[in-house]
Amino acid sequence: MRNKVLRFLRQEQMMRPGDRVFCAVSGGGDSMALLWCLWELRDKLEISVEAAHFNHHLRGEESDRDAAFVRQFCEGYQIPLTMGEGFVQAGPKGLEAAAREARYSFFGKLDGLVATAHTADDNAETILLHLVRGTGLKGPGGIAPVRGRVIRPMLLVTHQEALDYLANWGVPHVHDSTNDEDVFLRNRLRHQVMPLLKQENPKLVQNLSAMALRLRQDDAALDALSEPKAPLEVKWLQQQAPAVRSRILAAFFKQNGVPEPEACHIAQAEALVMTKRPSAYARFPGGVTLVRRYDVLEVGEPEAILCQQQLHCPGTVCLPESGLVVRCMSGWLEHAGPYAFSVLAKGDLVVRSRRPGDSLRLPGGTKSLKKLLIDRKIPAGQRQLLPVVADQVGVLGVYAIGPNLDRISGTGFPVTISFESIHSDDLPDRENNGGVCYAEGC
Repeated sequence: MRNKVLRFLRQEQMMRPGDRVFCAVSGGGDSMALLWCLWELRDKLEISVEAAHFNHHLRGEESDRDAAFVRQFCEGYQIPLTMGEGFVQAGPKGLEAAAREARYSFFGKLDGLVATAHTADDNAETILLHLVRGTGLKGPGGIAPVRGRVIRPMLLVTHQEALDYLANWGVPHVHDSTNDEDVFLRNRLRHQVMPLLKQENPKLVQNLSAMALRLRQDDAALDALSEPKAPLEVKWLQQQAPAVRSRILAAFFKQNGVPEPEACHIAQAEALVMTKRPSAYARFPGGVTLVRRYDVLEVGEPEAILCQQQLHCPGTVCLPESGLVVRCMSGWLEHAGPYAFSVLAKGDLVVRSRRPGDSLRLPGGTKSLKKLLIDRKIPAGQRQLLPVVADQVGVLGVYAIGPNLDRISGTGFPVTISFESIHSDDLPDRENNGGVCYAEGC
């Protein structure tokens, strides 16, 4: 065991000479084996070794017995010891999660590295837990060898190897009676599932641990290819392999207030990326809203846009958010202007918000609609609410801008488009006439 731990420490570069290392000791066999192994290696590694024990007070007298055992052992070998305690109660995620949170909160206050005694058996059980509950690639990667200041030097050591190591050195340990109960899923896997799998392959635990390390290497390589770039372009995201795209989105979430994005959050974000709708948004934990604005994905609040509506001729479309009604009449109006104009249409007519690529010809020449709106100093928050009338060929005209001069001659059927205040007395019933909505409905 000693040599396995030493090789793994060096392979994963867990510590450097001069480091102060706290060994998390419960008093059980695995943690006592780790404490004794690091104590034995301290001069070779040029580190200082101390013990840390947290009493959860979950097992009454047995918990106090464990704390007394660890204190007595450390005093006997003059190993520095830091004690902590807390009266842990089950939280929203259960008792195990609450105990872990309390324990790691205690570890976080220690001034140095914290070594925990997770073994290859623990790693294999964790992998099965993830598979049972559902997981991506990180789940089969098992327990991380290093996470922040927490290190796991025994991930390639089996529980039996740890017990054999203690027996060889005559080091005592205590037994946690809750490990015998099948209340927790982990224990049921340990007692009922793992023995069956080991009958098929006695090296199962070692194989799963080796697999986990390889998967973690693959995962790290994919993460390295998955750095978000600003701005986060939708077309670029669509071109990425799914494994890379999901990681880009996860990293983007972490940078923008969602520290632990779940699979459902990634799926929501991917739906924004892949939808054919140019504008969409979704809300996430922590008050974060992810907004797609045509070819850009960003965090912010969605702007109101006009849902595309068909404009019959004759007919009307009501736009409450813009405060306008759009009318279409057959025939030609001689005196066109920005609020009423005649054009030659082809096919079905629609009223919608502006889109990338929209342009129209005015007396001064052809310009993009985006540039026209900027030139006319129309506030950015209002540009999406400016009605655009279009047919199957392109833009016919825009409210307050006027008609597309390319569409007043040539072929097509003549129509007159007019815009009126929504408060006119003679407006038709506006029930179910559509209006402004956010992207989900558009």
